[in-house]
Amino acid sequence: MALEDERILDLLFARSEDGIREMEEKYGVRCRKLAGNILGNDRDAEECVNDAYLGVWNTVPPKRPGSLPAYLFGIVRNRSAARYHANRAKKRNSFYDAVLDELAECIPSGDGVEDEVLAGELAGLLNVFLGSLKREDRVLFMCRYWYSDSVSELAVRLGMSGSRVSVRLYRLRDRLRRFLEKEGYVI
Repeated sequence: MALEDERILDLLFARSEDGIREMEEKYGVRCRKLAGNILGNDRDAEECVNDAYLGVWNTVPPKRPGSLPAYLFGIVRNRSAARYHANRAKKRNSFYDAVLDELAECIPSGDGVEDEVLAGELAGLLNVFLGSLKREDRVLFMCRYWYSDSVSELAVRLGMSGSRVSVRLYRLRDRLRRFLEKEGYVI
């Protein structure tokens, strides 16, 4: 049985490797699924998850995250996205590219310094937008665009057709685009 998050953090603060083992037992499956959704390659996904565990080990302490799973999944997602972009130079991963392309309708990606400054502002606006959604829509949005779950996985999980999920996602993206425009974010 997996330990509670506070106990896992206590183990990490005590520099006990049991903290990593317990974190793997509790969150390993979800971490590998997240990384696998982004990368489409089990070996790369496993490496990114292991790198994320090392990242947690190296940053806790001194940090004590308020939410261990959010902290861990954020590191997994960042490591996986970095690996994805490195791999993308060699070939395209159509699944994750599709997720990125869907969001590009609302949120263009940028590489400049000005874009980095705007990213912080955009993150705050996204939080406001997500907070305005009904729980089911918020879960749908996050599962698709944060965890990169496929439309077919979401359809099964939510008990609806894939086309209905696609339509809801389209409408959510459209709402996001209109919300951002209303807030003065130029798309």
